[in-house]
Amino acid sequence: MTDIFEHTVLCTRCGKVMEKARVVRNGFQLRALVCPSGHDKLIHPADEEEYRKFKELRQKEFNVKMRIVGNSYAVSIPKEIVSFMQEQEKLMNDMVRLCFEESGRLSLTFGKLIKGEEKQKVEEDE
Repeated sequence: MTDIFEHTVLCTRCGKVMEKARVVRNGFQLRALVCPSGHDKLIHPADEEEYRKFKELRQKEFNVKMRIVGNSYAVSIPKEIVSFMQEQEKLMNDMVRLCFEESGRLSLTFGKLIKGEEKQKVEEDE
């Protein structure tokens, strides 16, 4: 079965061929087709569904336990989050970046950050 984005799609307003692009929303990359005149933008349906799942997970708050393992502390990550990340083809055996952002706040980054990625322009929800 072929993907709809492999076909030529015309803008409904001006009739021009839409161009492939990447749209970033909250750090989540989505495949898109955009009108060169700026009339319209289509997000790939599969990417839009994954983004919807991401937003649902992001709104949930999880209570997790912290345990002592040897000379370190370990925090469990809920299965829902790990399953979603595996769907996104992230490798769980890679090193994780841990940052102490501010008092009472830690951040975990899975995968490698590309230089300047943390300052990447983010498109807000529409």
